[in-house]
Amino acid sequence: MRGVTCSMSVSLDGYIVGPDGDFDWSAPDEEVFRFVTDQFQEVGVHLLGRRLYETMLYWETADQDPSLDDSLLAWAALWKPLPKVVFSTTLSAVRGHARLASGGLAEEIERLRAEPGGAGDIAIGGATLAAEAAASGLIDEYRARVYPVLVGGGIPFFPRRERRVDLELVETRTFRSGVVYLRHRVAR
Repeated sequence: MRGVTCSMSVSLDGYIVGPDGDFDWSAPDEEVFRFVTDQFQEVGVHLLGRRLYETMLYWETADQDPSLDDSLLAWAALWKPLPKVVFSTTLSAVRGHARLASGGLAEEIERLRAEPGGAGDIAIGGATLAAEAAASGLIDEYRARVYPVLVGGGIPFFPRRERRVDLELVETRTFRSGVVYLRHRVAR
């Protein structure tokens, strides 16, 4: 069965976006970017909220940008053909290999998990969508890239929960930049 992963950059004090909406502190260096790109090859479909979808639209045509280096072109080559499901109440159409969600988050995940021949993880991106998935117990793995910065508030990586969730450590890695990768599986 396909696993559902939530992979994001997070500040040491637990935020994915600072209080002013800034997340420039999470721009990966070359080593971290290469690691993220390698991991992304395991993704079979990406679920996105509207804001993240609109942010990532750049990558639909990035391969036409002559200023991109090989690592960015490699990322674009992974992102562009990847199937995407966009959750939005305001968009009427999406581009590329994306489709608008036809049901709720739990329903879409159930459908994707049941697809015959469905390969690769179901990745969830976007703070609001990830929070909804976490609150509904839909996430199988959390993959956090913890940056050595305190931002003092903003949007938390882990939404406030009304229940305990036990996690099992699967993998760790420390990068030269001080970024620490933590991969945890939800204990079932």
